[in-house]
Amino acid sequence: MYLLFQNKPRIAAAAAAGGQRELGGPLGSAFDVGPSAVVPVKDKNNGTKNIPSKDDMFGQRTWEQAESMLQKLALDAALEKAGMEPGALQCVFAGDLLGQSIASTFGLLEHERPLIGLYGACSTMAESLLLAAAFVNAGYVEAAAAVTSSHFASAERHFRMPLAYGSQKPPTAGRTATAAGAVLVSGGGMPVNVESAYIGRVVDGGITDVSDMGNAMAPAAHDTLTGFFSASRTNPADYDLILTGDLGLFGRRTLIELCKRRGIDLGEHYHDCGLMLFDTTDKDVGAGGSGCGCSAVVLAGHVIPGILNGRWKRVLFAGTGALHSPISAGQGLGVPGICHIVVLTA
Repeated sequence: MYLLFQNKPRIAAAAAAGGQRELGGPLGSAFDVGPSAVVPVKDKNNGTKNIPSKDDMFGQRTWEQAESMLQKLALDAALEKAGMEPGALQCVFAGDLLGQSIASTFGLLEHERPLIGLYGACSTMAESLLLAAAFVNAGYVEAAAAVTSSHFASAERHFRMPLAYGSQKPPTAGRTATAAGAVLVSGGGMPVNVESAYIGRVVDGGITDVSDMGNAMAPAAHDTLTGFFSASRTNPADYDLILTGDLGLFGRRTLIELCKRRGIDLGEHYHDCGLMLFDTTDKDVGAGGSGCGCSAVVLAGHVIPGILNGRWKRVLFAGTGALHSPISAGQGLGVPGICHIVVLTA
C-alpha cells in the first residue's frame, strides 16, 4: 500500500540511545545518550535520585527495565533537541520485541501521552514513523513521536537461551542491539520531509530457522521494494541511499539476488543497518546487528543528520522484521517477514 504525503510532514528532531558495544562501534559518534547517562534511581526510602549509570543496566534492576529506560532516554533527548515538552506530543507510536511490548509500556509511562502500541519486530521504526507521518499529514495531530528499542540481554532471555547458559550461535545469527531511537514528526521543524511510505505484506519465505532471520526477512523486503518501485514509479537510481534494517550479511546477499532476478539493481548506494552498527569482524556480532533498536539508531543518529548536512538528499528506509515468537518457533512454524518503507527527503 503506497502512501504519498501531500502535506510533507517534517522531522522535528531525532535522537539515539545505546549501550557500551554500540557506542564502541563504527557509528559510536552518532549516539546522543550512552551507558553513562544520568538516570533516575529509587533509593532505600522509595525516593528517587538522579545518578550516572555505569553499564547497560542503566541503573535498573532488570534487563527489561533497562530497555524501558533506553526508550525514555531516547525520547527525552529528542524532545530536548526540539525544544518541546512531552505535552506537545499528541500521540506516540512505539513498540519493542518483548511480550506485550512492556519496554514501551513502562518506558513511556511517565510521559503520560496517548500511546499506540505496535509490533513489527525489527521493522517497528519504519512502521511507527510512517504512522506518525500519516497522522500529521492528515491533520489529526500537530506532533507525534515514533519510538522503539531492543536490548541484547532482554531479547536473549525472551527468544533464546539465558545468557548464563553460554549457548553457541550459528554464523547466520546476529547480535541484538542494545539501543533505542526516537523521531519526532510535526508540520515544521528540521528541513527533512517524510515524502512517502509503503506498507508491506506478510511474506513467508519458507525459513524455519530462528537463527537465520536475515534470510527469513529478505523475501518480504523484496516484495515490498518491488511493489514500492512500481507504485511510486521510481527506481533505485532515484535514491542517494537505500537502507534495509536489518537483514545482516546473509539476508542482504539474498535480497540483492532476489531483486536481480526481477531486473532490479539496488546499486552501490544500498546498505544494511545491521552491517553499519557493528564491526562485523567481531566474532560476537555474527551476521551483524539486529533488533528494533538497530535500524532505529542508524536512522535517528546517522541517516537523519546525514540528510541535514547534505550527505544525502533522498533516502529510502526499508525496515524489515521477522514475525515469530517463542511459541510459534516451538510449534515448528516458519518465520514470516514484513517490510515497510519510509522515504525521507531534504
